Formats: sequence, C-alpha cells, structure tokens
Amino acid sequence: MESEITEIIDRIRKFRDERDWQQFHDPKNLAISLSVESAELLQTFLWKNASEANLEKVKEELADVFYSAFLLADTYQLDVKQIILDKLEKNAAKYPVEKARGSNRKWDDLK
Repeated sequence: MESEITEIIDRIRKFRDERDWQQFHDPKNLAISLSVESAELLQTFLWKNASEANLEKVKEELADVFYSAFLLADTYQLDVKQIILDKLEKNAAKYPVEKARGSNRKWDDLK
C-alpha cells in the first residue's frame, strides 16, 4: 500500500510540475483547496439521500480531495500511511471498542 500511495503522490507531483503549478501549491492554499474540494464533495449529497448521489461526481470530487490532501502531506514530507496509522492508534485509545461500539458519541461523552 505504501508504494501505491507513493506512486499516486509521484503522479500528482508530475502533473503539477508539468503545469508549473507548484508556485500556487503552498500549504495555505492546499489547505484552502482541501476545504473547497470537500465542500464540493458535500454538494453532491445536498438535498439527497446518499443513494441518490451521482457516483461519478462523488468519485471526481473525492479525487480532488485526495489530490489536495496528498500534496499537502508531500509538502511537509509526511508519510501518509504513518500519519493515518498514528491517528488510528490515538482514536483507538479515545474510542475503546467496549465503550464506542454502536455509539455516535464524541470521545469525551463516552462513559
């Protein structure tokens, strides 16, 4: 999986560099882009049941979200796999199975 993520980031970087867009892809603008693309993803579900969303549009917008997120991680030389694994470990401590299973409560409301 790590090599797949690396391959994706390499392809994104190549796409960006061929267009000389790195000048626009500073961390602030990548974070803004991530938020904007996430909002566009949300828009595909607006006023619909999840089953009514256009799957092709969902895939396009999700790809844009990944594009921005992976470039932001790459900018800071973060290992995508590792930061996800680290976050899962933190969340496992905050949301122990015996307290969180089947619950939508936030970690500090789990008693």
